[in-house]
Amino acid sequence: MTVIWDKYANHLEQAAVQGKGLEPLTALDPEITVYDAYQVQLINIDKKVKAGSRIVGKKIGLTSLAMQQLLMVDQPDYGHLLDDMVVENGGVIPFCRVLQPRVEAEIAFVLKKDLIGPKVSALDVLMATDYVLPALEIVDSRVADWKIKLQDTVADNASSGLYVLGGKPVKPDAVDLSLVGMALYKNGEIMNTGVGAAALGDPAACVAWLANKLFEFGIMLKAGEVILSGALSAAVQAKPGDKYRARIAHLGEVSVSFE
Repeated sequence: MTVIWDKYANHLEQAAVQGKGLEPLTALDPEITVYDAYQVQLINIDKKVKAGSRIVGKKIGLTSLAMQQLLMVDQPDYGHLLDDMVVENGGVIPFCRVLQPRVEAEIAFVLKKDLIGPKVSALDVLMATDYVLPALEIVDSRVADWKIKLQDTVADNASSGLYVLGGKPVKPDAVDLSLVGMALYKNGEIMNTGVGAAALGDPAACVAWLANKLFEFGIMLKAGEVILSGALSAAVQAKPGDKYRARIAHLGEVSVSFE
């Protein structure tokens, strides 16, 4: 299987090189499994690390019931965050850095202790968290027109692109994260609203799921890592000139622009 995983990893890598979305893996191979897809993801992450990138955290996707139903799955997925994915709060993203970006607002956890599955709870997550922040994730896809199934997004590092952290650090016990409200603005116009509970009922439960899922691959969440816990509303398409801002109650604001 290793040869096939390498082939699929190269296929996705070429999309970034060519600057355009390519055919989904599920069209090339209808028999590809989610396990295969995670192996493909890990191959490309390993290539990037060997090329000098550094893993700084993880992201969780498909945390909302609506997205799970859309892709006909019953659990989230995850991807890796690298140091070259970080964009400064209020920063500007040249559109040449992305292919077909969409913006999501979510809550980021910054860990102070390691989290090792398989029996991590939401309470364990809160105890291991140094602070939380509002975040914007710029999801992107190396698959043309976002025509993805679960295996496609998993292989594509959970459709990761870039991310922005904002606000001021807030201790996780200072606020009920399941109840915080979120508003996402595009060019000054409100596009979406949401609440912490939109992510598996509790963003901390999302991080617990991740720690337990990673145990299957011999991976743990490490102190200092940033964990994007999942979108609090639907993703919104971005174009050159767009400005995005998210406000999350008690956590503050985060913003980014495209050029």
